Amino acid sequence: MPEKEQEERQRALRHIVSLALEEDLDAAGDITSRAIFGPDDRGAALVVAREAAVVSGMAAAAEVCLQVDPELIWLPLVGDGDVIPVGAQVARLEGRIISILTVERTLLNFLSRLSGVATITERYVNRTEGLPTRIAATRKTTPGLRLAEKQAVADAGGEMHRLGLYDAVLIKDNHIAAAGGVAAAVARVRAAYAGGVDIEVEVDDVGQLEEAIQAGVGRVLLDNMTPEQVAVCVKKAAGRMVVEASGGIGLDNVRDYAEAGVDIISVGALTRGAPGVDYSLEVEV
Repeated sequence: MPEKEQEERQRALRHIVSLALEEDLDAAGDITSRAIFGPDDRGAALVVAREAAVVSGMAAAAEVCLQVDPELIWLPLVGDGDVIPVGAQVARLEGRIISILTVERTLLNFLSRLSGVATITERYVNRTEGLPTRIAATRKTTPGLRLAEKQAVADAGGEMHRLGLYDAVLIKDNHIAAAGGVAAAVARVRAAYAGGVDIEVEVDDVGQLEEAIQAGVGRVLLDNMTPEQVAVCVKKAAGRMVVEASGGIGLDNVRDYAEAGVDIISVGALTRGAPGVDYSLEVEV
């Protein structure tokens, strides 16, 4: 990853962690823990998985600890992308007991959410094992958590796809309707980016696919088609463009779409419908 991009992602992570801590602590902080323990009381705790999972969110958890107490020690025992069983020890914390208890919920929230995304992504990736089709995330993400959730998809072997409206051109159905057709929308994009730009067009049927082929675009997104319709479109595309499928695709039929020959399957459920993984923080006594 380029150094600049890495710095931008770290800056984004610091921002979302700061917002999460502000939400939980406000200005008063952990009033319960401060009433029970003194500032010099020290302790340790383990983060334990209560169910099997694919780990993601370790960087976010470490950032939570850093922002609450720079002297709080976060010792990761697994890494992002690791597959762990029930009861696995994920990390150990050492330091002020107030700090350990203060970070508990925010830290676990990040691990739970992001590991949930990674875990469901792995199921989709496994369903397409042996086929060249890649599984990708969509923009159906939790507001504020897009980069972290997309990274969780990547941790489990999926692809981030486009991060937002700013980093790739995707001409969708409403663009096409408002512009007066595929050809008109493509022409306007090319006129706007005279230096050239990769263009993907969302198509609803074979007719729109033929328009996209005639327009010479490099990618098409087959939207809400059956596996049989997708197979027809893949054959018609004949290797001239990257073919992506999305819409109505779940664990029960994702392999059917992969076997139809698409290059990419983008699945909103990776981020929109992922259940959280159950972790606990257990103070050592």
